[in-house]
This record gives sequence, C-alpha cells and structure tokens, in this order.
Amino acid sequence: MYPQNQDPYAKNSNSSSTPVFQPAPATGIPVSPSPQYYNENPQFPLHDHHLHGHHDEAWSSGLFDCCSDCKICCLTFWCPCITFGRIAEIVDKGTTACATSGAIFGLLASLTGCGCIYSYLYRSKIRQQYMLPESPCNDCLVHCCCEACALCQEYKELESRGFDMSIGWQGNVERQNRGVAMATSTAPVFEGAMSR
Repeated sequence: MYPQNQDPYAKNSNSSSTPVFQPAPATGIPVSPSPQYYNENPQFPLHDHHLHGHHDEAWSSGLFDCCSDCKICCLTFWCPCITFGRIAEIVDKGTTACATSGAIFGLLASLTGCGCIYSYLYRSKIRQQYMLPESPCNDCLVHCCCEACALCQEYKELESRGFDMSIGWQGNVERQNRGVAMATSTAPVFEGAMSR
C-alpha cells in the first residue's frame, strides 16, 4: 500500500522519521482508542466480557452467603417455590410467569422430593447469560446438595444486576422505561444552531 521507506503518518518523509498525527475531523462522536458500544439497556450494565468473549466473572455472593440477607433466606427457607418462581420469570425475560414456574417447582418438590431436577436448569441459564463460573461444582450437584443456598445465591445475583425481584419482569421493564422517559424529558433542549 505504501512504499517501504515512507511513513503514512509523517508529514514529510524526508524531513523527519517521527510520525505527525493529524486531528480527526469534528463529527460530534467521541474518539477513543478502544471501541465504544451502545448499551440499549442502561439499567443493566453492559460488561466487556459480553463483547470480547471473556468468561468467568465472579458471582456477586458466595454459595454459603445465604444468611447475609435475612429476608431472602427466610423466603427461600419457608417458600422456595416463590424464590424460584421469581428467578425463573426474570431469567426467562417474562415468557414464564412466576406463578407457573413456582407451581411446577412446588409440584416436583412435593411429588419427587427433589425440585432441583427443574431448578438447576435456571442456574445454568443465569451462568450462560452473565458468563458466571460453574462453581463450586456443576449446577445439578449444587442444587441437589444445597438447594436453598443455590436459590439464595441466584436471587441475590439478579438483584445485584439491578432487578427488583418482587415486581417481576414486566415491572422491571416498566421501571426502566419510566427512568429512560424521565431522563429524556429532563435533558436540556438547545434551540437554534451552533455558532462560534
């Protein structure tokens, strides 16, 4: 493309070997050395690992931190079907209702004594959505051995990512839309053209 001795950035290849950079034309778009990505969902931050394929971001809480939030711990201990239903609704982005998922979980738990045969699938979905590690062991084993702790960890993970678990998927979407609408309605409006 360029002759071997000619530097495409140099003003004059005979005068200096130091590159001279020309400023980019003013376009109104910020210029930076790394690519910028637009986050269509500002409430739920866009992380670099989603864009560049990096894996294994840490969970926001440990598996045995279930007692760190007494409210979630009690809800999961007394009504695990509600905790699971809320998790499933958020993970499925509203395609599965909280009541439906909770009822299936409760039915499986009462008939087989093992609701984990259904709930571990959602741990796998959460891990895939947020690139979380499969720890301390595989998802099925975590749910079979520590069902309540796993549900608490997943619930807290979704909360840490900005979801209000008690209002469901649709409530979270409406809350986000209200926030975006408020942000655009309070943005300053400039009249007239720019001048120097």
